[in-house]
Amino acid sequence: MTETTVAAPAGTKKHATWFRTVAIAEAISWTGLLIGMLFKYVLSDNELGVKIFGPIHGGIFIVYVLTVLLVRRPLRWSWPVTLLALAASVPPLFTWFFEIWAVRTGRIDDGRDTAVPSRASANSTAA
Repeated sequence: MTETTVAAPAGTKKHATWFRTVAIAEAISWTGLLIGMLFKYVLSDNELGVKIFGPIHGGIFIVYVLTVLLVRRPLRWSWPVTLLALAASVPPLFTWFFEIWAVRTGRIDDGRDTAVPSRASANSTAA
């Protein structure tokens, strides 16, 4: 399967940074909730992890959905990309995977100011 790379619009670094931050925070909160559920349902009857990470994850989930809807226009996301970003909020850690995919395909700016050489010889250490 071939990925299509699109050019990220200029001047959207703050939107991209905000999206990336929220996407990663959502994935981390999912991880905390999953660990809490592991302790509650498998290892012991301790509900403390779920009581702590449940509301944190719920709040970050709502922030993620709102962030997707707010950055879609400045980042020039099509509706299919937007729907994919929203769908990524449901399975655990998929917001992080979506963020990685969006950077690789140029849908969000990865924050690099320098170009990466594309030729193998440019990366060679041989003299």
